[in-house]
Amino acid sequence: MAAAEAGWADPARLYREGRRAALLAEAAQEAVASRIGARPDEVRLVADGCLPTVIESWLAHAPGHLVCSAVEHSSVLAQADRLVARGGRAEIIGVDRVGRVDGTAYEEALPGAGLAILQAANHEVGTRQPVAAMAQAAEEAGVPLLVDASVTLGREVVPEGWSLLFGRAATWGGPPGVAVVAVRRHLHAPPLELPRAGLPAALAAARGLEWAEEHRVDESSRARVLTDRIREAIPPAVPDVALLGSDDRVDYLTALSCLFVDGEALVLGLDHEGYAISSGSSCVSDLRRPSHVLMAMGALTQGNVRVSLPFGVSDATVEGFIETFPRVVREVRAMLHVDDLTTETPDE
Repeated sequence: MAAAEAGWADPARLYREGRRAALLAEAAQEAVASRIGARPDEVRLVADGCLPTVIESWLAHAPGHLVCSAVEHSSVLAQADRLVARGGRAEIIGVDRVGRVDGTAYEEALPGAGLAILQAANHEVGTRQPVAAMAQAAEEAGVPLLVDASVTLGREVVPEGWSLLFGRAATWGGPPGVAVVAVRRHLHAPPLELPRAGLPAALAAARGLEWAEEHRVDESSRARVLTDRIREAIPPAVPDVALLGSDDRVDYLTALSCLFVDGEALVLGLDHEGYAISSGSSCVSDLRRPSHVLMAMGALTQGNVRVSLPFGVSDATVEGFIETFPRVVREVRAMLHVDDLTTETPDE
């Protein structure tokens, strides 16, 4: 609110209000940089949705091919497709049953690449990726590594070894529509024409990240207990449900797949009960489209739901969800006239 009142002016202007706005913008940059292990001049607070622009701009100037996993955000895979359409080469590395990238194949694909991309953790099932090992391999191969920390920034320790880092303020409870892009100075990055975040939103994002880092350890420990509780309680109460992902996952996120259930109907049924969850692919709006992440994992794509716990969620809310979820599944299955259910749970 203070920034909205005091930071309305263009920070590029020399008059007093412009200089004040520039100081506020620099303060936001410095606050974020100190939390992610970067220099202030390596950090930009930008409008969200710019990750494809970063990748495209980089590949336009960097020789070689692109390396990424098969479970990256859909916008990353779209850039890989565009590169191939232009005559370039993209190596999409497969994952195992829990969504973890094949580290050996990833490392073997690195020599000669212009850019490697790896998520810190998967955005749908929460599985952590071997970022440290892949960062070391990328450094030895002389390839810049872009770490997509959209799921972890402000929630977990920032992974080391990144050359470029991307994150979203909404992950740590900051305002939606704000993203962080950081590029190490020694890379001599090509010009990145990225839309700057509005000053009030940028300051709110920076303050939110400070708060999240101050409370991260306690919040993560508590979230882990709650998501473990969900994963323990749901399968016995719901026939034909599979847990998705790994035990080595981000603490606040868990995912399930239910046979004989329409994901959109399940989302709407739970919304009616006061629970906002997601289904389908987390990076496309069409819930009817099968998740590319689950397809790459070889997992059930039917009736998949993703439960993400915000900071400060109450035990009562989680217990209420655990009680409500089986009933909503039964109601959705009844609407679809599913009567003959097995009593066995699909393999995880």
